[in-house]
Amino acid sequence: MKKITLSFFAILFALGTTVAQNADSKWAIGLGPGVYHNNQKAQFGIAHEFYISRYLNPSFDLRLNNNGAYESSGIDFQDAVLNLRYKFYNGYIFSETAAVQPYLYGGGGYMWDNQAEGFAWNAGLGFKFPISTNTSLFLEAGYKSGIEGSRGSVGNPNYYVDVVDDMLKLTGIVEFAFGKAKDTDGDGVPDKKDKCPDTPPGVVVDENGCPLDRDGDGVPDYKDDCPDQAGDPKFNGCPDTDGDGIPDKDDDCPTVAGLAKFKGCPDTDEDGVPDPKDKCPDTPKGCPVDASGCPLDSDADGVIDCEDKCPNEKGTKENNGCPDWADVQIPTIYFDLDKADLKAEGQAELDKLVQTLSASKEYNIVVGGHACNLGTNKHNMELSEKRAQSVVKYLLSKGVNNAYVGSHNYGEDKPAVPNTSETNREKNRRVEWEVSKIKK
Repeated sequence: MKKITLSFFAILFALGTTVAQNADSKWAIGLGPGVYHNNQKAQFGIAHEFYISRYLNPSFDLRLNNNGAYESSGIDFQDAVLNLRYKFYNGYIFSETAAVQPYLYGGGGYMWDNQAEGFAWNAGLGFKFPISTNTSLFLEAGYKSGIEGSRGSVGNPNYYVDVVDDMLKLTGIVEFAFGKAKDTDGDGVPDKKDKCPDTPPGVVVDENGCPLDRDGDGVPDYKDDCPDQAGDPKFNGCPDTDGDGIPDKDDDCPTVAGLAKFKGCPDTDEDGVPDPKDKCPDTPKGCPVDASGCPLDSDADGVIDCEDKCPNEKGTKENNGCPDWADVQIPTIYFDLDKADLKAEGQAELDKLVQTLSASKEYNIVVGGHACNLGTNKHNMELSEKRAQSVVKYLLSKGVNNAYVGSHNYGEDKPAVPNTSETNREKNRRVEWEVSKIKK
Protein backbone atom coordinates (compact mmCIF):
# COMPACT_ATOMS: atom_id res chain seq x y z
CA MET A 1 0.00 0.00 0.00
CA LYS A 2 2.76 2.40 1.00
CA LYS A 3 4.73 1.72 -2.21
CA ILE A 4 1.66 2.29 -4.38
CA THR A 5 0.89 5.57 -2.64
CA LEU A 6 4.46 6.85 -2.94
CA SER A 7 4.59 5.90 -6.61
CA PHE A 8 1.34 7.75 -7.21
CA PHE A 9 2.80 10.86 -5.57
CA ALA A 10 5.88 10.69 -7.76
CA ILE A 11 3.80 10.52 -10.93
CA LEU A 12 1.67 13.49 -9.86
CA PHE A 13 4.79 15.48 -9.02
CA ALA A 14 6.20 14.84 -12.49
CA LEU A 15 2.93 15.72 -14.29
CA GLY A 16 1.81 18.59 -12.10
CA THR A 17 0.86 21.82 -13.88
CA THR A 18 2.84 24.98 -13.31
CA VAL A 19 0.17 27.54 -12.51
CA ALA A 20 -0.30 28.86 -8.97
CA GLN A 21 -3.78 28.33 -7.56
CA ASN A 22 -5.99 31.41 -7.74
CA ALA A 23 -9.44 32.59 -8.84
CA ASP A 24 -8.66 31.56 -12.42
CA SER A 25 -6.90 28.27 -11.69
CA LYS A 26 -9.24 26.91 -9.02
CA TRP A 27 -7.95 23.33 -8.73
CA ALA A 28 -4.56 22.37 -7.30
CA ILE A 29 -2.63 19.38 -6.02
CA GLY A 30 -0.07 19.35 -3.25
CA LEU A 31 2.36 16.66 -2.19
CA GLY A 32 5.47 16.34 -0.12
CA PRO A 33 7.37 14.51 2.65
CA GLY A 34 7.26 15.12 6.41
CA VAL A 35 7.87 13.82 9.90
CA TYR A 36 5.53 13.16 12.82
CA HIS A 37 5.71 12.57 16.56
CA ASN A 38 3.35 10.05 18.22
CA ASN A 39 2.36 11.51 21.59
CA GLN A 40 1.18 8.15 22.96
CA LYS A 41 4.35 6.28 22.14
CA ALA A 42 6.76 9.23 22.23
CA GLN A 43 8.37 8.25 18.96
CA PHE A 44 9.05 9.86 15.55
CA GLY A 45 8.12 8.47 12.17
CA ILE A 46 8.28 9.30 8.44
CA ALA A 47 5.18 11.05 7.01
CA HIS A 48 3.92 11.97 3.58
CA GLU A 49 1.03 14.08 2.39
CA PHE A 50 -1.05 14.45 -0.75
CA TYR A 51 -4.10 16.66 -1.27
CA ILE A 52 -6.46 18.02 -3.88
CA SER A 53 -7.48 21.65 -3.27
CA ARG A 54 -10.34 23.75 -4.57
CA TYR A 55 -10.22 27.57 -4.52
CA LEU A 56 -13.45 28.99 -3.02
CA ASN A 57 -12.71 32.70 -2.62
CA PRO A 58 -9.80 34.95 -1.63
CA SER A 59 -10.07 33.78 2.01
CA PHE A 60 -10.91 30.06 1.80
CA ASP A 61 -9.81 26.87 0.03
CA LEU A 62 -11.39 23.41 0.45
CA ARG A 63 -8.82 20.61 0.68
CA LEU A 64 -9.13 16.82 0.54
CA ASN A 65 -6.05 15.39 2.25
CA ASN A 66 -4.47 11.97 2.27
CA ASN A 67 -1.87 11.72 5.06
CA GLY A 68 0.31 8.75 5.72
CA ALA A 69 2.83 7.94 8.45
CA TYR A 70 5.05 4.94 9.19
CA GLU A 71 6.15 3.99 12.69
CA SER A 72 9.17 2.00 13.63
CA SER A 73 6.73 -0.35 15.39
CA GLY A 74 5.49 -1.37 11.94
CA ILE A 75 2.15 0.44 11.98
CA ASP A 76 1.31 2.24 8.73
CA PHE A 77 -1.21 5.08 9.21
CA GLN A 78 -3.45 6.45 6.41
CA ASP A 79 -6.33 8.94 6.45
CA ALA A 80 -8.71 10.84 4.22
CA VAL A 81 -9.59 14.23 5.68
CA LEU A 82 -11.62 17.16 4.35
CA ASN A 83 -9.98 20.41 5.50
CA LEU A 84 -10.92 24.07 5.20
CA ARG A 85 -7.97 26.39 4.73
CA TYR A 86 -8.26 30.03 5.85
CA LYS A 87 -5.80 32.29 4.02
CA PHE A 88 -4.43 35.40 5.68
CA TYR A 89 -3.14 36.48 2.24
CA ASN A 90 -6.65 37.38 1.12
CA GLY A 91 -6.04 41.02 0.26
CA TYR A 92 -7.57 42.18 3.54
CA ILE A 93 -4.90 41.11 6.03
CA PHE A 94 -1.93 40.46 3.76
CA SER A 95 -1.47 41.00 0.03
CA GLU A 96 -2.43 38.14 -2.29
CA THR A 97 1.07 38.44 -3.74
CA ALA A 98 2.98 38.63 -0.43
CA ALA A 99 6.34 36.82 -0.33
CA VAL A 100 5.28 34.85 2.80
CA GLN A 101 1.60 33.86 2.96
CA PRO A 102 0.35 32.36 6.27
CA TYR A 103 -2.83 30.32 6.68
CA LEU A 104 -4.73 28.11 9.14
CA TYR A 105 -6.43 24.83 8.36
CA GLY A 106 -8.66 22.29 10.05
CA GLY A 107 -11.14 19.52 9.38
CA GLY A 108 -12.11 15.91 9.95
CA GLY A 109 -12.28 12.56 8.22
CA TYR A 110 -11.48 8.89 8.41
CA MET A 111 -8.22 7.26 9.60
CA TRP A 112 -7.01 3.67 9.51
CA ASP A 113 -3.97 1.52 10.10
CA ASN A 114 -3.23 -2.21 10.06
CA GLN A 115 -4.89 -2.70 13.47
CA ALA A 116 -7.70 -0.13 13.82
CA GLU A 117 -9.77 2.55 12.07
CA GLY A 118 -12.13 5.36 12.93
CA PHE A 119 -12.91 9.09 12.87
CA ALA A 120 -10.04 11.56 13.20
CA TRP A 121 -9.60 15.30 13.00
CA ASN A 122 -6.69 17.66 12.48
CA ALA A 123 -5.77 21.37 12.60
CA GLY A 124 -2.65 23.41 12.00
CA LEU A 125 -0.74 26.39 10.70
CA GLY A 126 1.08 26.78 7.38
CA PHE A 127 3.09 29.18 5.29
CA LYS A 128 3.02 29.48 1.52
CA PHE A 129 6.14 30.67 -0.33
CA PRO A 130 5.54 31.59 -4.00
CA ILE A 131 8.86 30.95 -5.72
CA SER A 132 7.72 31.91 -9.23
CA THR A 133 4.56 32.51 -11.17
CA ASN A 134 4.51 28.75 -11.70
CA THR A 135 5.26 27.09 -8.39
CA SER A 136 4.65 27.53 -4.65
CA LEU A 137 6.18 25.79 -1.64
CA PHE A 138 4.36 25.16 1.65
CA LEU A 139 5.66 24.50 5.16
CA GLU A 140 2.91 23.12 7.38
CA ALA A 141 2.73 22.05 11.04
CA GLY A 142 -0.34 20.54 12.66
CA TYR A 143 -2.00 18.35 15.27
CA LYS A 144 -3.83 15.14 14.33
CA SER A 145 -6.12 13.24 16.67
CA GLY A 146 -5.51 9.50 16.35
CA ILE A 147 -7.75 6.46 16.38
CA GLU A 148 -8.98 5.14 19.67
CA GLY A 149 -8.53 1.37 19.83
CA SER A 150 -6.58 -1.62 21.05
CA ARG A 151 -3.05 -2.09 19.79
CA GLY A 152 -0.68 -4.94 20.13
CA SER A 153 2.27 -3.85 22.26
CA VAL A 154 5.76 -3.76 20.84
CA GLY A 155 7.47 -7.13 21.36
CA ASN A 156 4.23 -8.81 22.35
CA PRO A 157 1.62 -8.58 19.62
CA ASN A 158 -0.78 -10.80 21.56
CA TYR A 159 -0.96 -8.29 24.38
CA TYR A 160 -3.43 -5.50 23.50
CA VAL A 161 -3.70 -2.12 25.12
CA ASP A 162 -6.18 0.72 24.54
CA VAL A 163 -4.43 3.73 23.00
CA VAL A 164 -5.17 6.99 21.15
CA ASP A 165 -2.58 7.74 18.46
CA ASP A 166 -2.52 11.54 18.67
CA MET A 167 0.41 13.03 16.84
CA LEU A 168 2.15 16.26 15.74
CA LYS A 169 3.36 16.56 12.18
CA LEU A 170 5.63 18.82 10.11
CA THR A 171 5.33 18.62 6.31
CA GLY A 172 6.95 20.30 3.30
CA ILE A 173 4.62 20.56 0.29
CA VAL A 174 4.91 21.52 -3.35
CA GLU A 175 1.63 22.76 -4.83
CA PHE A 176 0.61 22.92 -8.47
CA ALA A 177 -2.64 24.27 -9.91
CA PHE A 178 -4.93 23.10 -12.71
CA GLY A 179 -6.82 25.23 -15.19
CA LYS A 180 -6.02 28.17 -17.35
CA ALA A 181 -6.38 31.79 -16.28
CA LYS A 182 -9.10 33.64 -18.17
CA ASP A 183 -7.59 36.03 -20.68
CA THR A 184 -10.44 37.59 -22.65
CA ASP A 185 -8.28 39.66 -24.99
CA GLY A 186 -5.60 36.98 -25.41
CA ASP A 187 -2.70 39.28 -24.55
CA GLY A 188 -1.05 36.88 -22.10
CA VAL A 189 -2.17 38.79 -19.00
CA PRO A 190 -5.07 37.13 -17.14
CA ASP A 191 -8.20 39.19 -16.68
CA LYS A 192 -7.67 39.33 -12.94
CA LYS A 193 -4.49 41.35 -13.46
CA ASP A 194 -5.41 42.96 -16.75
CA LYS A 195 -6.14 46.67 -16.39
CA CYS A 196 -6.99 46.87 -20.10
CA PRO A 197 -9.03 43.69 -20.78
CA ASP A 198 -10.25 44.81 -24.21
CA THR A 199 -6.89 45.19 -25.94
CA PRO A 200 -7.16 44.28 -29.66
CA PRO A 201 -5.51 41.00 -30.74
CA GLY A 202 -1.81 41.14 -31.53
CA VAL A 203 -1.11 44.39 -29.65
CA VAL A 204 2.01 44.33 -27.47
CA VAL A 205 1.14 45.01 -23.82
CA ASP A 206 2.94 45.73 -20.55
CA GLU A 207 2.77 43.69 -17.34
CA ASN A 208 -0.63 45.23 -16.56
CA GLY A 209 -2.09 44.11 -19.89
CA CYS A 210 -2.25 47.65 -21.28
CA PRO A 211 -0.94 48.57 -24.75
CA LEU A 212 2.56 50.02 -24.74
CA ASP A 213 2.87 53.81 -24.91
CA ARG A 214 6.59 54.48 -25.37
CA ASP A 215 6.33 58.27 -25.50
CA GLY A 216 3.84 58.51 -22.63
CA ASP A 217 1.42 60.81 -24.47
CA GLY A 218 -1.68 58.79 -23.64
CA VAL A 219 -1.96 57.36 -27.15
CA PRO A 220 -1.01 53.64 -27.23
CA ASP A 221 1.71 52.71 -29.70
CA TYR A 222 -0.62 50.71 -31.93
CA LYS A 223 -2.72 53.86 -32.49
CA ASP A 224 0.20 56.30 -32.41
CA ASP A 225 1.53 57.54 -35.75
CA CYS A 226 4.52 58.98 -33.85
CA PRO A 227 5.17 56.39 -31.10
CA ASP A 228 8.54 57.90 -30.10
CA GLN A 229 7.38 61.53 -29.89
CA ALA A 230 4.86 62.79 -27.35
CA GLY A 231 1.97 64.34 -29.23
CA ASP A 232 -1.71 65.18 -29.28
CA PRO A 233 -4.46 62.53 -29.39
CA LYS A 234 -6.32 64.51 -32.06
CA PHE A 235 -3.28 64.06 -34.33
CA ASN A 236 -2.98 60.32 -33.56
CA GLY A 237 -0.21 60.95 -31.07
CA CYS A 238 1.90 63.25 -33.25
CA PRO A 239 3.10 66.68 -32.11
CA ASP A 240 2.18 70.01 -33.70
CA THR A 241 5.09 72.19 -32.64
CA ASP A 242 3.92 75.41 -34.29
CA GLY A 243 0.26 74.95 -33.33
CA ASP A 244 -1.07 75.49 -36.85
CA GLY A 245 -3.28 72.42 -36.80
CA ILE A 246 -0.95 70.42 -39.04
CA PRO A 247 1.04 67.66 -37.27
CA ASP A 248 4.81 67.88 -37.64
CA LYS A 249 5.00 64.68 -39.68
CA ASP A 250 2.86 66.34 -42.40
CA ASP A 251 4.25 69.86 -41.90
CA ASP A 252 6.97 71.11 -44.27
CA CYS A 253 7.52 74.03 -41.86
CA PRO A 254 7.00 72.41 -38.42
CA THR A 255 8.39 75.32 -36.39
CA VAL A 256 6.48 78.13 -38.16
CA ALA A 257 2.69 78.35 -38.26
CA GLY A 258 1.39 78.03 -41.80
CA LEU A 259 -1.46 76.96 -44.03
CA ALA A 260 -2.77 73.51 -44.85
CA LYS A 261 -2.76 74.21 -48.60
CA PHE A 262 1.00 74.84 -48.36
CA LYS A 263 1.66 71.78 -46.13
CA GLY A 264 2.02 73.91 -43.03
CA CYS A 265 4.24 76.64 -44.51
CA PRO A 266 3.31 80.35 -44.36
CA ASP A 267 2.76 82.72 -47.26
CA THR A 268 3.72 86.02 -45.64
CA ASP A 269 3.05 88.25 -48.65
CA GLU A 270 -0.10 86.31 -49.63
CA ASP A 271 1.00 85.95 -53.23
CA GLY A 272 0.14 82.25 -53.47
CA VAL A 273 3.76 81.07 -53.22
CA PRO A 274 4.80 79.64 -49.79
CA ASP A 275 7.75 81.33 -48.11
CA PRO A 276 10.26 78.45 -48.53
CA LYS A 277 9.77 78.68 -52.33
CA ASP A 278 9.30 82.47 -52.49
CA LYS A 279 12.37 84.33 -53.77
CA CYS A 280 10.57 87.63 -53.17
CA PRO A 281 8.78 87.16 -49.82
CA ASP A 282 7.97 90.88 -49.44
CA THR A 283 5.92 91.32 -52.60
CA PRO A 284 3.25 94.01 -52.12
CA LYS A 285 -0.16 92.46 -51.58
CA GLY A 286 -2.23 91.98 -54.66
CA CYS A 287 0.68 91.98 -57.12
CA PRO A 288 0.71 89.15 -59.66
CA VAL A 289 3.83 87.00 -59.32
CA ASP A 290 5.68 84.31 -61.20
CA ALA A 291 6.31 80.74 -60.03
CA SER A 292 9.17 81.86 -57.78
CA GLY A 293 6.99 84.42 -56.02
CA CYS A 294 8.52 87.50 -57.61
CA PRO A 295 6.31 90.28 -59.01
CA LEU A 296 5.76 90.29 -62.77
CA ASP A 297 7.51 92.97 -64.82
CA SER A 298 6.12 92.36 -68.27
CA ASP A 299 8.10 95.11 -70.00
CA ALA A 300 11.30 94.38 -68.00
CA ASP A 301 11.79 98.06 -67.16
CA GLY A 302 12.46 97.47 -63.45
CA VAL A 303 8.98 98.63 -62.41
CA ILE A 304 6.72 95.76 -61.35
CA ASP A 305 3.43 95.45 -63.19
CA CYS A 306 1.27 96.26 -60.18
CA GLU A 307 3.08 99.62 -59.84
CA ASP A 308 3.68 100.20 -63.58
CA LYS A 309 1.26 102.57 -65.24
CA CYS A 310 2.59 101.32 -68.59
CA PRO A 311 3.18 97.59 -67.89
CA ASN A 312 3.58 96.72 -71.55
CA GLU A 313 5.88 99.61 -72.44
CA LYS A 314 9.30 100.21 -71.01
CA GLY A 315 9.58 103.31 -68.91
CA THR A 316 11.27 104.80 -65.88
CA LYS A 317 10.59 104.59 -62.16
CA GLU A 318 10.34 108.38 -62.08
CA ASN A 319 7.57 108.21 -64.68
CA ASN A 320 5.69 105.31 -62.95
CA GLY A 321 7.02 102.78 -65.44
CA CYS A 322 5.98 104.80 -68.47
CA PRO A 323 8.48 106.07 -71.01
CA ASP A 324 9.96 109.56 -70.63
CA TRP A 325 8.47 112.04 -73.10
CA ALA A 326 11.91 112.46 -74.51
CA ASP A 327 11.76 108.84 -75.57
CA VAL A 328 8.15 108.76 -76.76
CA GLN A 329 7.35 108.88 -80.43
CA ILE A 330 4.49 111.39 -80.29
CA PRO A 331 2.25 111.08 -83.34
CA THR A 332 0.93 114.02 -85.28
CA ILE A 333 -2.84 113.89 -85.73
CA TYR A 334 -4.05 114.97 -89.18
CA PHE A 335 -7.46 116.37 -90.22
CA ASP A 336 -9.40 116.74 -93.47
CA LEU A 337 -9.85 120.09 -95.18
CA ASP A 338 -11.90 122.48 -93.08
CA LYS A 339 -12.73 119.65 -90.56
CA ALA A 340 -12.10 119.30 -86.81
CA ASP A 341 -13.49 115.78 -86.38
CA LEU A 342 -11.03 113.06 -85.41
CA LYS A 343 -10.52 110.42 -88.06
CA ALA A 344 -10.36 106.72 -87.14
CA GLU A 345 -6.60 106.58 -87.60
CA GLY A 346 -6.23 109.63 -85.36
CA GLN A 347 -8.25 107.98 -82.59
CA ALA A 348 -6.09 104.86 -82.85
CA GLU A 349 -2.94 106.94 -82.43
CA LEU A 350 -4.39 108.72 -79.39
CA ASP A 351 -5.41 105.40 -77.81
CA LYS A 352 -1.76 104.37 -77.83
CA LEU A 353 -0.86 107.48 -75.81
CA VAL A 354 -3.57 107.24 -73.15
CA GLN A 355 -1.56 105.10 -70.65
CA THR A 356 1.54 107.23 -71.07
CA LEU A 357 -0.43 110.44 -70.64
CA SER A 358 -2.22 109.11 -67.53
CA ALA A 359 1.08 108.22 -65.85
CA SER A 360 2.93 111.41 -66.81
CA LYS A 361 2.04 113.53 -63.82
CA GLU A 362 5.47 115.15 -63.88
CA TYR A 363 4.73 116.79 -67.22
CA ASN A 364 2.46 119.46 -68.61
CA ILE A 365 1.08 118.60 -72.03
CA VAL A 366 -0.29 121.21 -74.41
CA VAL A 367 -2.13 120.19 -77.56
CA GLY A 368 -1.41 122.66 -80.36
CA GLY A 369 -3.90 123.01 -83.24
CA HIS A 370 -2.85 124.09 -86.77
CA ALA A 371 -4.44 124.85 -90.18
CA CYS A 372 -3.33 125.33 -93.78
CA ASN A 373 -3.55 128.76 -95.54
CA LEU A 374 -6.85 128.13 -97.34
CA GLY A 375 -9.50 130.48 -95.96
CA THR A 376 -9.25 133.62 -93.90
CA ASN A 377 -6.81 133.92 -91.04
CA LYS A 378 -9.69 134.29 -88.54
CA HIS A 379 -11.40 131.18 -89.86
CA ASN A 380 -8.18 129.17 -89.70
CA MET A 381 -7.52 130.35 -86.13
CA GLU A 382 -10.95 129.15 -85.04
CA LEU A 383 -10.54 125.89 -86.97
CA SER A 384 -7.19 125.14 -85.32
CA GLU A 385 -8.77 125.73 -81.89
CA LYS A 386 -11.54 123.29 -82.68
CA ARG A 387 -8.97 120.72 -83.82
CA ALA A 388 -6.97 121.08 -80.55
CA GLN A 389 -10.15 120.83 -78.44
CA SER A 390 -11.28 117.76 -80.36
CA VAL A 391 -8.08 115.98 -79.29
CA VAL A 392 -8.27 117.23 -75.68
CA LYS A 393 -11.89 116.10 -75.31
CA TYR A 394 -11.06 112.66 -76.67
CA LEU A 395 -8.22 112.26 -74.20
CA LEU A 396 -10.41 113.36 -71.33
CA SER A 397 -13.04 110.79 -72.37
CA LYS A 398 -10.35 108.13 -72.00
CA GLY A 399 -9.56 109.16 -68.45
CA VAL A 400 -6.60 111.48 -68.94
CA ASN A 401 -6.48 114.04 -66.10
CA ASN A 402 -7.34 117.48 -67.46
CA ALA A 403 -5.07 119.09 -64.85
CA TYR A 404 -2.08 118.10 -66.95
CA VAL A 405 -3.46 118.63 -70.50
CA GLY A 406 -4.22 121.92 -72.18
CA SER A 407 -4.69 123.30 -75.71
CA HIS A 408 -3.47 126.13 -77.91
CA ASN A 409 -4.40 127.26 -81.42
CA TYR A 410 -2.01 128.63 -84.01
CA GLY A 411 -4.17 128.89 -87.10
CA GLU A 412 -1.97 129.06 -90.19
CA ASP A 413 0.88 130.85 -88.40
CA LYS A 414 3.18 127.80 -87.87
CA PRO A 415 3.06 125.57 -90.94
CA ALA A 416 5.04 122.35 -90.77
CA VAL A 417 5.95 122.81 -94.45
CA PRO A 418 5.30 125.70 -96.89
CA ASN A 419 1.71 125.82 -98.19
CA THR A 420 2.92 125.62 -101.75
CA SER A 421 1.01 122.49 -102.77
CA GLU A 422 -1.97 120.46 -101.78
CA THR A 423 0.28 117.74 -100.45
CA ASN A 424 2.00 120.24 -98.16
CA ARG A 425 -1.30 121.79 -97.09
CA GLU A 426 -2.51 118.32 -95.96
CA LYS A 427 0.55 118.11 -93.66
CA ASN A 428 -0.35 121.47 -92.09
CA ARG A 429 -3.92 120.45 -91.13
CA ARG A 430 -2.68 118.92 -87.89
CA VAL A 431 -2.39 118.73 -84.08
CA GLU A 432 1.05 118.60 -82.46
CA TRP A 433 2.22 118.32 -78.86
CA GLU A 434 4.11 120.62 -76.52
CA VAL A 435 5.54 118.91 -73.43
CA SER A 436 7.23 120.59 -70.47
CA LYS A 437 8.42 119.01 -67.21
CA ILE A 438 6.80 120.27 -64.04
CA LYS A 439 9.29 122.00 -61.80
CA LYS A 440 9.40 120.64 -58.21
